[in-house]
Amino acid sequence: MKSARIRSLTSIVVIGVALSAAVACGGGDSADPSTEAPTTEPVTTDVASTEAPVTEAPIPAIERVVAPEASTVTDLLALERPVVIVHAGGDFDYPHSTMYAYTEAALGGADVLEMDVMLSSDDVLMVQHDNTVDRLTNDTGLVGSYTAAELQAMDNAYWFSGGVWSDKSLPEDAYVFRGVRTGDRPAPEGYTADDFGIPTFEQIARAFPDHVLDVEIKIPETETGEVLLDRAYAAAAELARLIGELDRADSVIVVSFDDSVLTEFRSLIADVATSPGQTSLVNWYLAGAPLDPRDVVLQAPPVYEGIEVMTAETFARAHAEGYEVWVWMNDSAQETTEFYAELVARGADGLLIARPTAVP
Repeated sequence: MKSARIRSLTSIVVIGVALSAAVACGGGDSADPSTEAPTTEPVTTDVASTEAPVTEAPIPAIERVVAPEASTVTDLLALERPVVIVHAGGDFDYPHSTMYAYTEAALGGADVLEMDVMLSSDDVLMVQHDNTVDRLTNDTGLVGSYTAAELQAMDNAYWFSGGVWSDKSLPEDAYVFRGVRTGDRPAPEGYTADDFGIPTFEQIARAFPDHVLDVEIKIPETETGEVLLDRAYAAAAELARLIGELDRADSVIVVSFDDSVLTEFRSLIADVATSPGQTSLVNWYLAGAPLDPRDVVLQAPPVYEGIEVMTAETFARAHAEGYEVWVWMNDSAQETTEFYAELVARGADGLLIARPTAVP
């Protein structure tokens, strides 16, 4: 795993050096007039030679992303190493579910970009994890109560401090990207304010055409906790439509905690890989119940309901039945280099993590 990531990172470094050199060489090659010897005679010069050197604009970070080792689900599953799946773009290292996060993770060699999707009030499929915007943005309220334009205007890095999923008790200067979205703070080089908003699924899918996407359809709720399955079904339909329109059927894996949402999705589009829902996965684990033929990857946490489920035996059983296993972390204490390495030693085929910079 380490050697593969080193190859990927080496390619990025080489490209970055070349691009930096190209920028440094921009402009004319005439001498600086302030260093020329003075003269008492009139001098005729070419106007172009006396103009200030041309400085090329910084190359957007997204344009520096190189293609990953595998760009389809089939090729990804054929890799003879564990793969790195970045949760929400790597939300311990970068602001959760932002274009900035996905770009930085891709530049760092991530194999798969993981995201959660739900609909805005005007039925645009947004990349959004929580039922509300409270934890991450400078606003409050249900995601489904806002239009796409309203959601995208929010500062999605408002509460990002790094190293935690969320902590609102820190000094204000700990929130290092707060205000970039609103123009109160300059964006990092190669990025714009828009890279710190809430993106749409279509934006991410178009921006990263060569990366496999791991997409979870979220189940929204009302303020009183009423589950809105109809909105999840609508999100499944919109996801199916966009996958078809963008020709991404071979490079997306779809999952949802609710099996009925997956059933709805599967009925709308063929040949898209899936992961089993929670009930199906539990029944497989406990009773060996069969899974849907389109399930290719089992995605589960190390511990479920107090039971350590990601054991060497579980990995061996899944592999014997033809499944790969990706482990997602459900405790911040698991987001360490040491624990990642332990999971790989047990047999994990993929690590769905918040700290891609800590991959062993």
